[in-house]
Amino acid sequence: MNATAYEKVENNPRFKELVRKRGRFSWFLSAITLILYVGFIFLIAFDPSWLGTPITEGSYITRGIPVGVGLIVISFVLTGIYVIRANGEYDRLTAEILKEVEQ
Repeated sequence: MNATAYEKVENNPRFKELVRKRGRFSWFLSAITLILYVGFIFLIAFDPSWLGTPITEGSYITRGIPVGVGLIVISFVLTGIYVIRANGEYDRLTAEILKEVEQ
């Protein structure tokens, strides 16, 4: 693509919409992740005994282990949600924008 094509893409209102939608969605998912991780750190700081309590009496597994693993799993799930949306909606919009520019 040449410089003129890049200018057409940058000036395309659908491209600006794509950038805005993608940015808003990624910031939303990032905020969820940040809130969960900060909440976990606050839980460690202000109520460590709750996390250190065994799940069942006589168990070596404490509440903190599934909570920590859950945070990691949620991070993978949120990443998967973004990838699914990026490969679907965002790629479709990108292809439509490129088709408009090539005409």
